[in-house]
Amino acid sequence: MEDPTYPASDPFRAAREERGVLDTTFQGKKVPMILGYKDVRAAAADWKTFSSDAPFRVPIPSEEDVRSVRQLPVETNPPEHTEYRSIIDPFFRQAREPEMVQRMDGLICELLDHAARRESIEVVRELALPLQSRALTYLLRMPESAADEWISWGIHVFRDGGNGEAKGVALERYIQRQLDRAAAAPSDDFFSALNQATYQNRLLTRDEKVGFANLTFAGGRDTIIQMVASIIGTFGSHPELLRQLQAQPDLVMSATEEFLRFISPLTHLGRVCPHATDVKGVPVEADERVSLCFASANRDATIFENPDQFQLDRKPNPHVAFGSGPHLCIGALHARLIVRTLLRRICDRLASIEILHAEPNLEREAHYERRVGYETLTVKLHARA
Repeated sequence: MEDPTYPASDPFRAAREERGVLDTTFQGKKVPMILGYKDVRAAAADWKTFSSDAPFRVPIPSEEDVRSVRQLPVETNPPEHTEYRSIIDPFFRQAREPEMVQRMDGLICELLDHAARRESIEVVRELALPLQSRALTYLLRMPESAADEWISWGIHVFRDGGNGEAKGVALERYIQRQLDRAAAAPSDDFFSALNQATYQNRLLTRDEKVGFANLTFAGGRDTIIQMVASIIGTFGSHPELLRQLQAQPDLVMSATEEFLRFISPLTHLGRVCPHATDVKGVPVEADERVSLCFASANRDATIFENPDQFQLDRKPNPHVAFGSGPHLCIGALHARLIVRTLLRRICDRLASIEILHAEPNLEREAHYERRVGYETLTVKLHARA
């Protein structure tokens, strides 16, 4: 069958090769997209010209209407960013610990085995969403049962809403309840750590605590869900890749990085220019935004040989799926653990993946259309004998 997720074409290739920038608009505002690999990395490192100190405006589309607080630490610049990041970094470093590796392995084995016993499973909501939510309970040192409420928020808490409430409201109400709960009965969980944390020799404000939690629950949610679904969809539509990885399990690490590069679940992020500047010949006025397009950078033929080809053994692979520079994604270790564990256990436990129905998730904007994972993906998982 035709691969329903990944067209051979790269929607940014022509603009990247011609000018290195796509002069487009988002939410009625001009936002030039920086496309080339070297240019994206240079802009990500130059926070004085391309600032993240821009509440609600780092995501594209911007999020003024769906949250009430600045997301921390991502919407700050160094040196504040470095100090803020150190507050929650210990939770995200847990992905290196043997106990976390073992728990993730057990979770993924359980979910795959359960799915393989069914006649079919809708991957996005019945496998990827529970995996992302339950894995997050491990990271935040919370009861696994807490994931039940998180699952009810849907794939993207700012687009799907939650429990019938307005977009983002369910998340912020939940965070406020958890901060109160942790204040009344402190433990070693994420919310208790926020209540006890200090910044510049003072306790965090309530808004700062909510800002950390808001990013933690919303920031990597849909990206991990679409990564998981895309991996299963890729093996279903390209069974030769599954057979190759099963025959060469030592390729799991390089395969992890290639899936991240090729899928690039986060297309781009915004930066605000404090002063008027020029981006590859496109003028940007002061306080206006540019986009750092990671998905385009990851298909740059000056860096990646045959960039539109998926190669399980690609090395080197200096992709920017997690961004670059001081704002490199804090959840990168956690995401990599999920991906490589999933790859290992798919190879161990599944003989094949049969796609029964697939609808791609389309990211449609004024000047491009990009496929990012699935809106829905129904498969039959065939267990190995």
